[in-house]
Amino acid sequence: MQHTAEGSDAVTSGAMRFEAAPARRRAILQRVRSTGFCSIADLAGELAVSEMTVRRDVRRLDEAGDVRVVHGGVSLPPGEDYGTREHENLGPKTLIGQAAAALIGPGDTIAVDAGTTTHALVDALPLAFAGSVVTHSVPVMQALLDRPESRCVGLGGDLYPPSRAFVGPATVEAAARLRVRWCFLGAAAVDERGCYGAYDLERPTKQALMDIADHVVLLVDAGKFHSSAPVLLERLDRFHTVVTDTEPPAAIRRALESNGTALSVAAPAGARV
Repeated sequence: MQHTAEGSDAVTSGAMRFEAAPARRRAILQRVRSTGFCSIADLAGELAVSEMTVRRDVRRLDEAGDVRVVHGGVSLPPGEDYGTREHENLGPKTLIGQAAAALIGPGDTIAVDAGTTTHALVDALPLAFAGSVVTHSVPVMQALLDRPESRCVGLGGDLYPPSRAFVGPATVEAAARLRVRWCFLGAAAVDERGCYGAYDLERPTKQALMDIADHVVLLVDAGKFHSSAPVLLERLDRFHTVVTDTEPPAAIRRALESNGTALSVAAPAGARV
């Protein structure tokens, strides 16, 4: 029988086995960079190893400064979240942004949540878009500087570096005075119950944007269906539409149908879906 130094507790399952520590740590880092937060239990299941092995791996990554160990899981170090995630899954995010932009009328007022997938929506807006964009996202505000036909309503408050966005009571109060036709929300994870965020600090602002919208649209790439995050943002029945880049798991599809939430699966031009 062949033994490995750290792989003796790998469990037998349908998941891919990562018995070599360097490969496991690369996989952990890739997943955390993609989602912003992962639970220890989910990582153990994906890697087909014990939670003890995952805890050893994330401690090593934490010591190297690559991740931060938090209650129940692991996240990116402060300040790295947005800058790392904006380079992940660029193709799917572009498709999602284009599909979401197709919902918007030329003069609509929209709210855009902080995040790299929602930013892709702004990139996909036609240059002739003459509506208004309400946002607390600094990158979205910067992108709109190059769109003179559009109006940007920036929500101030306390700057939160991980998401490069303003949060806090001042942000929520500013949003409450407004009204938008569409709110485009991002999330760190989705299951049949709802969507989740990595940090509770962002939840009040996201909910404030949803509260002022006629229609709320969730923008998530396929990886979010297999991720976890600790903060419940909203139940699925709150969303008018979910826009993603691949067919979601059966349980999530059933939940969307039972809640009357439309599903839009973005695909490249000419592709069959």
